[in-house]
Amino acid sequence: MPASSHPLIGITSSLVRNRAGSMVCQVGQAYTGAVQSAGGIPMLIPVGLDDAQLSALVKRLDGVLFTGGADIDPQRFNGAPHPGVYGISPERDTLEFSMLDKALSTDKPLLAICRGIQVLNVAFGGSLYTHLADQRENTLKHDWFPGYPRDRLSHTVSLTCGSRLHNIYGQDDIRVNSLHHQGIQRIGDGLEAIAFANDGLVEGLSVTGASFALGVQWHPECLPDDPGTQKLFGTFIKACESHV
Repeated sequence: MPASSHPLIGITSSLVRNRAGSMVCQVGQAYTGAVQSAGGIPMLIPVGLDDAQLSALVKRLDGVLFTGGADIDPQRFNGAPHPGVYGISPERDTLEFSMLDKALSTDKPLLAICRGIQVLNVAFGGSLYTHLADQRENTLKHDWFPGYPRDRLSHTVSLTCGSRLHNIYGQDDIRVNSLHHQGIQRIGDGLEAIAFANDGLVEGLSVTGASFALGVQWHPECLPDDPGTQKLFGTFIKACESHV
């Protein structure tokens, strides 16, 4: 692929305090590595951009990757309070919901991972379980973190036949890692559920009518050697090329 054709991919970040006590923008290297391996150029999107700056940035981007991280403020979806809710960042919520709206309105390709699929669902009026283990009967253990390898394959996900994910992976069922304590409860209007865990929990969403707008609940970026993961990021980057 010629250097000039590499699409520019914005990657959302979190704002955290490092060991020195300084606030830093942070994004896992696995995300940037997955984008680079698929042929894209990753660009970190800092928390704190105002609306005008965000609009100008989205115009320059060829696609957006919404990353995992801490929880969305439950007030955004009238979620049940739970002591397990952690890391709420109003600034990150504001940026990501605004960025999602701008990306969708211009049909920029987007891939939303873990927290990202939850942002996608809430943006379309859906709701979340704020702690699966306490709020959903007969649920699997989905929170294989911390203390476990991030590439641990924890359960099976069934892909809806004919869906974008099914076409990408070329399989009915795949094994995935699982690093989340929240999950999709009510699906937002305008979204289609296209992947499900063994316990019936929604693990994949697509936006109706969008050229490429997918969300997955697992962390494919942590499975770089998986052929399905490579196809997922490869298909995403190819979709972004049309915006170069």
